[in-house]
Amino acid sequence: MTDKPLLRNQVGGILYLTLNNKDRMNSLSMSLLSALKSSFEDIKDNPTVKVVVIRSEGPAFSSGHDLNELVNRDTESYSRLFSACTSVMEAIRLSPKPVIAEVQGIATAAGCQLVATCDLAIAAESALFSTPGVQIGLFCTTPGVAVSRTIHVKKAMEMLLTGGTITAQEAVMCGLINQAVEIDKLKNEVELLAQKICAASSSTIAIGKSAFYRQREMSIPDAYQMAEKVMVENLFLGCPRGHNGFLREAQTALDHITNLGSGVCHAFAYSHIFILIQFSQATATADQQ
Repeated sequence: MTDKPLLRNQVGGILYLTLNNKDRMNSLSMSLLSALKSSFEDIKDNPTVKVVVIRSEGPAFSSGHDLNELVNRDTESYSRLFSACTSVMEAIRLSPKPVIAEVQGIATAAGCQLVATCDLAIAAESALFSTPGVQIGLFCTTPGVAVSRTIHVKKAMEMLLTGGTITAQEAVMCGLINQAVEIDKLKNEVELLAQKICAASSSTIAIGKSAFYRQREMSIPDAYQMAEKVMVENLFLGCPRGHNGFLREAQTALDHITNLGSGVCHAFAYSHIFILIQFSQATATADQQ
């Protein structure tokens, strides 16, 4: 076991968390789970971290739980292990920071659960995904919580009941990951996605991520009611750049579109930004009264 199961490196607003036990296929040992949980606790209120990327050293993303911790232990030990894993998954879901999985190799069992739990995921075309516990007599029940909420129900059941493997392209089709790219382009594509998120307001992102997951657990009427309140909150509490800053940016974008010429897409974008400018002007006027 490596002395540092998890490496941390921040580049600008992006925090890279690297699973660092390639000899054990980056299995989610208790020490690694503890390090992951601590990392998310540390960055919760850190304004310099805007996006988290989870990646791995070696050929495997993560093979799931460390089998050494699943044999010849008592019930209490097993409970602590699965509870620690659940705590990490919930820390990711509840984190105000978007979390991206960068998957360069196989992701199995709890490793597949980790991918499914992350808000976004990009994988190498050669990556493989599975929940194979059923094949050794241990149904992937906890991985199934995240997987079944991320991909199509029938596909989730197929993966869980057979333990079969799906390719990165299949993972895209069923919604487990966002993109499958050539492995030599993986890091760059993840960075591009992270930078796009970094460009947005952190408070707006935090409000939106929290609301997104909350509304999924509600009925449609309750979800709309909650979403309305969040929109109001976002308007009056989540505009750090202010109305004047927004107005300047919108006007710049409008001028740029005007120079592009005509066309349906340009007309749509033009009208959309024009409405935003009118809204911002009206709001700014109201603030002055």
